[in-house]
Amino acid sequence: MKVIIIRHGTVDYEWERAYSSGEFDRACDRYDKAPIIRMSYDIPFINAQQIYVSALPRTQDTAKEIFGNKDFICTELINEVPLGSSFNCKIKLPLWFWNITGRLQWFLNIKRQVESRKETRSRVRKFVELLNAAGCDSAVVTHGFYMHTLVKEMQKAGFRITKSMRNYKNGDYVVAEKYVARRWKF
Repeated sequence: MKVIIIRHGTVDYEWERAYSSGEFDRACDRYDKAPIIRMSYDIPFINAQQIYVSALPRTQDTAKEIFGNKDFICTELINEVPLGSSFNCKIKLPLWFWNITGRLQWFLNIKRQVESRKETRSRVRKFVELLNAAGCDSAVVTHGFYMHTLVKEMQKAGFRITKSMRNYKNGDYVVAEKYVARRWKF
């Protein structure tokens, strides 16, 4: 079984340099709803019997760009790990500050974030179980931060990963392969 995991295309959204907490939360929401910019993808051919996309429009738009108009399996199991402000503040703080402190809270399982690392890992495990149950070549169009947890959980589940990276750029991909024993009928 071969699974190609693809990060969505570049989102047509301009981030500001600084935000108050409320402004940052609204900007994250606008980013989640923004369209992607048309781009070319250098994805190896795979005869994907199933193509999974997240519930966020950028993965669905990316899948259409790569695979054309096909039936996609939409699942929230592969949504990006949500990000929100780390505390309430009317003072504008740099974008990098909100990104780092929000992800640090996620990592430490602090409830200020919508989802904790523990909850993300549970969601990822459910998706890996879904892939294993399907047992067929698949494509997964998902999100950069989510991909790190997905790749780790797939390795734990016996997948061999090629082209793993520290930072997944828009349109990057990873190939995961797993030997699936076939049953012989006598």
